[in-house]
Amino acid sequence: MGPVSQRHRIEEVKMIDMVGYLSGLGFEPSKVRNNDYWYLSPLRGEHEPSFKVNRHLNRWYDHGLGKGGNIIDFGILYHQCSVADFLDKVTGGFSFHPPITHKNNTQVKEHSIIVLKDTVISSFPLLRYLQQREIPPEVYNAFCREVSYRLHDRNYYGIGFRNDSGGFELRNPYFKASSSPKDVTTFSNGSSEVKVFEGFMDFLSFRAMQKDEGPLHDYMILNSLSFFEKARHFLEQHEHIGLYLDRDTAGQNCSRKALALSGKYKDESNAYDGFKDVNDWLVNAGKGQRKRQRKKL
Repeated sequence: MGPVSQRHRIEEVKMIDMVGYLSGLGFEPSKVRNNDYWYLSPLRGEHEPSFKVNRHLNRWYDHGLGKGGNIIDFGILYHQCSVADFLDKVTGGFSFHPPITHKNNTQVKEHSIIVLKDTVISSFPLLRYLQQREIPPEVYNAFCREVSYRLHDRNYYGIGFRNDSGGFELRNPYFKASSSPKDVTTFSNGSSEVKVFEGFMDFLSFRAMQKDEGPLHDYMILNSLSFFEKARHFLEQHEHIGLYLDRDTAGQNCSRKALALSGKYKDESNAYDGFKDVNDWLVNAGKGQRKRQRKKL
């Protein structure tokens, strides 16, 4: 790596949100005060939080060590590695999309993305993200790939979930996009029942909870609510259609529309009432509640 290339990657990695990165490592704040996030130090043992991240500045300071800095300064201490090793650990040679600060930029038009290759998921940030979302290896390895892609003359990578037309839904903790062509994803297992999910992370969550529990159903992942009409032909070939859509306005409106079309449809979202979607419930519901509720899913 030349000095110019390394400087470019250093500046790019510095943009990664420290709070999100720490969460990916399994560290959550003990308290939050305005822009200050306080943690039990990831760099040493302690009982009172004295490790602070200022999210506005995206910098940290460990009061017990008397040291602080940016994410790279933290990474070389935490992983006990060189700057170059940390850059490789974080990016795997490709850039990891930094946090998106403007809401209207979280989606990128699929025609602007060029997929370069897809491989088994192995990059540290993606594995940590999947671990954070409670998706086990036997599930994500069965349905997802690590996709390297080009966008605006720069290379990136993310978790890829293939659709029926060969395109990918692309995700990392900060970024959401699709490669062309965009389409639904269906899994046909010869079942009379089909379960419908808005996005693939909810489908993965369902499979994580349902593995080794009875026969497989058929599955439909819409990848966008706009594909619901297109999906109806496949869905309505089944006797029972379970809707596991987001519990937001758009998801619930789609469910109500489906229920008005046919008695085959059933809204299953009450199983994760109080949470945004299936994955939100999986990540945040208590273990006791999960055990009671999983049979309802």
